[in-house]
Amino acid sequence: MSEPLWTAREVAAATGGLADGEFSAQGVTFDSREVQPGDLFVALQGARDGHEFVAGAFAAGAAGALVSQPVNGGPFVLVGDTLSALEALGREARDRGPQVRRGAVTGSVGKTSVTQAIRAGLDLAGAAHGSVKSFNNHIGVPLTLARMPRDVERAVFEIGMNHAGEIGPLSRMVQPHAVCVTTVGPVHIENFPDGEAGVARAKAEIFEGLGPGGVAVLNGDDRWFDLLKHAALERGARVAVFGSNPGGDAVLTDFRPDSEGADVTARIWGEAVSYRLAQPGFHWGPNSLATLLMLEALDVPLPIALEALASFRPLAGRGAARTVAIPGGSFLLIDESYNANPISMVAGFRNLAARRDVVGRRIVVLTDMLELGDQSETLHAGLAEPIVAAEIDLVFTAGKAMQSLDRVLPAEKRGSWAEDAAALAPVVTAAVRPGDVVMVKGSNGSRASLIAKALAELEAVREV
Repeated sequence: MSEPLWTAREVAAATGGLADGEFSAQGVTFDSREVQPGDLFVALQGARDGHEFVAGAFAAGAAGALVSQPVNGGPFVLVGDTLSALEALGREARDRGPQVRRGAVTGSVGKTSVTQAIRAGLDLAGAAHGSVKSFNNHIGVPLTLARMPRDVERAVFEIGMNHAGEIGPLSRMVQPHAVCVTTVGPVHIENFPDGEAGVARAKAEIFEGLGPGGVAVLNGDDRWFDLLKHAALERGARVAVFGSNPGGDAVLTDFRPDSEGADVTARIWGEAVSYRLAQPGFHWGPNSLATLLMLEALDVPLPIALEALASFRPLAGRGAARTVAIPGGSFLLIDESYNANPISMVAGFRNLAARRDVVGRRIVVLTDMLELGDQSETLHAGLAEPIVAAEIDLVFTAGKAMQSLDRVLPAEKRGSWAEDAAALAPVVTAAVRPGDVVMVKGSNGSRASLIAKALAELEAVREV
């Protein structure tokens, strides 16, 4: 049997808690619905008190619990505050694995996809660990650390934020050897009085956890590059630059997408490199360079990194494509429903325009971009120009903010507007025809996924 991830005594020692009974845990979770046999269940205080779910966690096979009040049903470690204890557990997992090369990724766009692409390379190179889903906040980061096995060689962590001051503590907790800022854009700007400049400074907090000589991988095409570079150098980082500028360290020289992916040529540290991607989107040109520089900083050989990129496919809700059979043929559904902001919207339009396998219409279905503050109306209406430039045939929109776009669209491109995603879904499913390519995109909170799900289920309806 493999060595336990945590024993009751180790948890008590790491957290300063009091163990009541013995256990050996192989995993850590705070969601009682996801408990696997052998997990340590952490009773966090959220919308509901996690202690309400301890009994259910034990019934599902939890080996022990981390609690701030005595419980029945199984062994536990009693602490004063369970979130603080989870953080302490994460720091202990970091410290007991001094051999682990750690990377961290942030950015307004692409951080989850780049993190998972890096993870794919780490997995090929040896025993690895990393973030799952978008576990990138004050709970997700310490949880990911606490889940890190003792014997891994490399790990990668996604770090996100909604406000200033959130990334710094998480970076200091991870203490990465290399970090990446994918790009900075108008995301969460309603929480920043000075807009994007505030967002850029918040992203720069990721350098706070870097030790001397750590690597900062930065986007040379980003308008905030100079600010980020200065902040990184102040922390003693070694800066590695990716993008299109010939003076960069990883320079994109050609990107040729097709229906299955893309062929890329680049110059990396002055050497010509050609490789294949399983991702056709243009944003995967710079994303792939960021991934390669991060993998290099984490001691992954280039051939292994390129092998990982060649097989790394779009994540669910982040560009995954599927053919949906309907009467008379099929259409292609591109699911970008997990998140959206002005940068990723324009990238999506550009990618759709570049497809050469379209025999029907290019259709976009858009729901509100959130957290844009008083710039929301302007930024939504501003999508009309790139939509026209991309020669999108038809645009369906949902949400009060997207109404700003609907009003300024050329009449021939205006599909339909609805108050919300649920109301728009049947309109879109009725409109789609064989040969169409349909991209669904919106912020997670505006429920674009409802529309993507309805479109995907047209195939099941047909089969019935």
